[in-house]
Amino acid sequence: MGFTKPDLPEVVPEEYLALPLQERLAISTHRWVDYGFGTAKIFFLIYAIKLVFFYALPGIIITTATSGLHFWEVDTWWDQPIIYQKLIIWTMFLESLNLAGAWGPLTNKFKPWTGGFRFWSRTGTIRLRPWTWVPGTAGTTRTPLDVGMYFLFLISLVVALVAPGGELEDSAPHRLIDPKLLIAPLVLICLIGFRDKVVFLASRAEQYVPALLIFAILPYASFATMIVAGKLLIVVVWVGAGLSKVGLHFVNVIPVMVSNSPMLPWKSLRRANYRNYPNDLRPSKLARFMADILGAIGEIAVPILLLFSVNRTLTVVGVVFMICYHLFIISTFPLAVPLEWNLLFIYISIILFVGFPAGDGYSVVDMNPPWLILVIFAMLIFFPVLGNIRPDKVSFLPSLRQYAGNWAVGLWAFAPGAEDKLNRLTKRPIPPLIDQLEAIDVPREWGEVIGDFGLSWRAMHSQGRGVYSTMMRFVQDIDLRRIREGEVMSGICTGFNFGDGHLHDENMIAAVQEQVRFDPGDVMIVWAESQPITRFEQDFKIIDPAVGVLAKGTWSVRDCVNAQPWLPDGPIPLNITWTSDPKRFPLGVS
Repeated sequence: MGFTKPDLPEVVPEEYLALPLQERLAISTHRWVDYGFGTAKIFFLIYAIKLVFFYALPGIIITTATSGLHFWEVDTWWDQPIIYQKLIIWTMFLESLNLAGAWGPLTNKFKPWTGGFRFWSRTGTIRLRPWTWVPGTAGTTRTPLDVGMYFLFLISLVVALVAPGGELEDSAPHRLIDPKLLIAPLVLICLIGFRDKVVFLASRAEQYVPALLIFAILPYASFATMIVAGKLLIVVVWVGAGLSKVGLHFVNVIPVMVSNSPMLPWKSLRRANYRNYPNDLRPSKLARFMADILGAIGEIAVPILLLFSVNRTLTVVGVVFMICYHLFIISTFPLAVPLEWNLLFIYISIILFVGFPAGDGYSVVDMNPPWLILVIFAMLIFFPVLGNIRPDKVSFLPSLRQYAGNWAVGLWAFAPGAEDKLNRLTKRPIPPLIDQLEAIDVPREWGEVIGDFGLSWRAMHSQGRGVYSTMMRFVQDIDLRRIREGEVMSGICTGFNFGDGHLHDENMIAAVQEQVRFDPGDVMIVWAESQPITRFEQDFKIIDPAVGVLAKGTWSVRDCVNAQPWLPDGPIPLNITWTSDPKRFPLGVS
């Protein structure tokens, strides 16, 4: 891997691109084991610099300066709840600009490095409403109302961030943000959410809105109640994410993360996460240990221990474990690059559990009134429970399945020349992937190779074997088409991608089709929903934007995890449950 240049695969572009899809997958998935994306190291350094000098340091300076504190006097502010509050608002502000998570080249934004506010501050850009039945939300593009609410929301966050705060009735000597200042951002992000799920999800509202509600309401109950509710929130996030990793998917995530990590230079350790390289690229026992013990169990057991522990030593050990957990995630530079979120959670775990230990009056039994804990707990788990039972109804973010490997996914297969029609999206600040690469002096044929090799990331995950199997079985000219990840399409069409397939589902496809007007056959899309906890199947659809849904079906998750990433034994079994063309998509298992 070069420092300023990517580690390009050892192929002749024209010869490689002429190969059948299955052969290309075999080459790219085996190469992933040793190189991951092969990203130039300078990009990882840029993210590290950004995390420290554009997030952490400015955040500390702003929050301390506006709270009457000095950032160099760490002992005076590390356990001040107003700093905890303001760092959450600071992070939400950056997320809402798309300057935190899902930013930069690791999210396939090469030129420019951000979509976010460059989309959301302009009328006419694609807007995705979450529910068609909500009155006053019709349309697929942003209006002056949407842009106005977006700017007002950003301003309301800034106002709360720079306000000096003060002591409430029982919070002395701890300073807090004036709860009334949090009403405006709460109302505005909810109104935005009804009209535009992209901005709502990009702001990470599923985690920060509950925090703002806690800051806005519970100080009037008692200071201790607010702190305990904050503990309950972070524990639900941890445990929800941990529970989502229990299943068949998450173990496939570990080898992919490790192979792409710049912190692991030895090929032998990368290969140790696979059963038997190069013959068997399924996860090894080491990957299973990391997934089930260090991942799922560690993310469930340790947070519960922190919530109830009254032993200071045990609490500190638990906090250190969670710090190491988040540092490991940061070190792997996961594809949505939620680095700021992980660093924030490191600080939150320290201030809540070390700064306000349960044994000092900040345990769940100290909440006043006592029944409030049941109400808060029920509210916090509502969307995670619903989202895991009915993943089609809830984004994977409120479902707390951020990196569980159980995702809604999509692949777009463009006929020759059809991708150029995306240029009809006139209000689209980010060009198609290959055009971005060409703009940074990557020859076009190499851009195609890099884009194609990036698709191996999806194949290495469980649901990737399903979408590729569907492509191979039902898209007859698949070897002649150019395949693009749904994540890439979401980034260039909505300005944001975070691993959530609901951002590039039928709603986005329809919104793009309104402006682009693909002809029938120009694009074939395979889109699959997450696995619900009630069954070991995933639902998929085959979509032509110009025609609509062509077929629906299911595949077995067990078949996916048992298959090799490059499908050497052919596509996994697929069950077509509905079809618009029985000859082309025959009902039943094939």
